[in-house]
Amino acid sequence: MKTSAVRAGRAGMYVLIFALGASVGLIAGGEWIRALYGVNTGFSLFGSKSKASAAADALCTSRDNSLVCATRSVAPCVVGIVVTQIQVVRNPYYTDDFFDFFFGQDLLPQYRQVESIGSGFIIRADGMILTNYHVIQNAAKLYVNFPDGRRIEGKIVGADERADIAVVSVSGGKFNTVKFGESDKAMIGEWSIAIGNPFLNFMNDAHPTVTVGVVSALNRNFTPAEGVYYQGMLQTDAAINPGNSGGPLVNAAGEVIGINTFIYTGSAGNKGSIGIGFAIPINRARRVADELIKYGRRRGVWTGIAVQNIDRALAQALGSDRTEGVAVVSVEPKSPGAAAGVARGDIIADLGRRRIQSHTDIDGFFLDYFAGDTVRMNIIRKGKSLVLPLVLTEVPAR
Repeated sequence: MKTSAVRAGRAGMYVLIFALGASVGLIAGGEWIRALYGVNTGFSLFGSKSKASAAADALCTSRDNSLVCATRSVAPCVVGIVVTQIQVVRNPYYTDDFFDFFFGQDLLPQYRQVESIGSGFIIRADGMILTNYHVIQNAAKLYVNFPDGRRIEGKIVGADERADIAVVSVSGGKFNTVKFGESDKAMIGEWSIAIGNPFLNFMNDAHPTVTVGVVSALNRNFTPAEGVYYQGMLQTDAAINPGNSGGPLVNAAGEVIGINTFIYTGSAGNKGSIGIGFAIPINRARRVADELIKYGRRRGVWTGIAVQNIDRALAQALGSDRTEGVAVVSVEPKSPGAAAGVARGDIIADLGRRRIQSHTDIDGFFLDYFAGDTVRMNIIRKGKSLVLPLVLTEVPAR
């Protein structure tokens, strides 16, 4: 009997120790799992949870994630823009050759109104709105539709066709504004949110549409099309569709990093998104907007330097073995180029941080520079490299 009691006591002690060990292991394991995966296990080794831990648990169990929060903060600042254009068309009643012969084709010209839509976003509480130039191009009338149902006639403050950027203003009180990010700090692979109004006309609904993707690439450059230079563009696979032009591209922190501008469709018959969209970086757009608001236009910059591309014959004549860069043909007296010390026969190899291959690189380069800015120039003169500061000025009146 005594032996059995001792054994029973020992067995009970072993069970108790095992139970305590298992409990501690489960608690510690739960803490480890929660820390590693962000999972709310319900256990806490130290009793009450820290504020950081509680916030992490709330994030993991809530649908109010960073994308939702970012959208919620920016969407009220996104507007739809309806532009009315007046087009002259041929009189439809005089289309027969017989009437054309006796009365002429332009006897009674006819006019028609054509509407197009786009997007924009509020950048100042006094009603300044940033959008694309091609959204407001040739506008006879312009209306801005707000998510709360208001429709206000807008006024074009200024536009920069080469940069495809415009500013529109509305009056009517104080408006919500977006928060700006740094497009220069955008990272490949980070979340990107495209917000715009593709349904504004045929659904009569001003609430913006949201699509999500990632930043696919940085600094995409395109050859100029109809006088427009798309340089340093942000690429995203967030769907950008007709009507989204001029709307914001937003990061997961709710900061605007670009203006949704155009898409690559892959074929002439396809007009929808295939996951290749491009946005103008917001750092450039903000500086252009400041110019347009202050001066009503984008002031042209002047260097006084004329250049030409380099072929092997010209390189040899300049005593160089390189065909990259551009050769300085002339420098106007009393110009910024002359003040910087640039001379005829110099080879411009770099402007700022951009390697210059041909004159088209220079045209696109000055999208990010304004009157008063200083540009660091790397030139080759008789085989030697020199760094010269070029202070840009506004194009002088002739």
